Amino acid sequence: MVESKLRMGVIGAGHFGRFHCLKAAAGPRVEFVGLSDPDGTRAALVAGEAGCQVLELPALLDACQAVIIAAPADTHHTLATQALTAGVHVLVEKPIAATVTEAEALGHLAAERGLVLQVGHLERFSAAYAAVSGQIGRPLYIESTRIAPFKPRGTDVSVILDLMIHDLDLILALVDSPIVAVDAVGAPVASEFEDIANARMRFANGCVATITASRISLKTERRMRIFARAGYLAVDFVNRELTRIGAGAGIPVPGAPGFAVGKSGWTDHDSLAAEHAAFVASVLDGAPVLVDAQAGCRALSAAIDVAAAMRASRDMMADSGLLPYETTA
Repeated sequence: MVESKLRMGVIGAGHFGRFHCLKAAAGPRVEFVGLSDPDGTRAALVAGEAGCQVLELPALLDACQAVIIAAPADTHHTLATQALTAGVHVLVEKPIAATVTEAEALGHLAAERGLVLQVGHLERFSAAYAAVSGQIGRPLYIESTRIAPFKPRGTDVSVILDLMIHDLDLILALVDSPIVAVDAVGAPVASEFEDIANARMRFANGCVATITASRISLKTERRMRIFARAGYLAVDFVNRELTRIGAGAGIPVPGAPGFAVGKSGWTDHDSLAAEHAAFVASVLDGAPVLVDAQAGCRALSAAIDVAAAMRASRDMMADSGLLPYETTA
């Protein structure tokens, strides 16, 4: 018998934990059990907003079929292990864990227990990703830019794990090929960790991607350009605009017979609600997990490769006496 509602809890009452609590409380197929957080004052505040109870972690796991982990990244492995070991399905915020070894261990544990382990790469559930994927065929070159004004939230990790990892996950899904080489540069500006970063990645199938991320910009900008044999696609995520040059209907391109320029867009939907709905469907209905442990491992591994390439670039500059900033790392 298929259950109509999923008994769900949230671990973590911080910035993202609060959003998860409010969304779970409103979920049509969710019975929101409660939340757990070591900060009792913060937990009580969020619980009051979401209309739920605060429970100690063991009690929450006993009461739930599934949990959402929205705690700091360095706790993801420990908390997810506890939940999976207790027979509880898990949706864990990105990154899946702090290391690839930890991430792989979580994937193996979930598989052994026959449990759903979904990773919260929110962009995969967005209307933008649905509009872009499948539009252009196999990419040859991708250029991605994600910049935003500075916010203190998220500065406990580098801009790679804070912002760039979103685009890494999208690009990995679009290219669907192993990374064979990475070159990267970056620097801390307003926090302890890198606040700006640029990476160039080469994939086994020959595709190349250049990714820029910054959290110290004056404005928000999110763009992606995708070049393929079938044509060219420009994506403006902020203004929800797609520009495609290729064969098909549209304004003819002068001097390029058979090619046309077409413009379209998309209507945003609630990506977090879509992420929750996909998780619930995977648990209750057996639907495929859209962003599984393998996808989470790939994105984390790519982020770690970028960080390693950045360190190598920094060390090379230091050896040349050209290091642009002081570091103790």
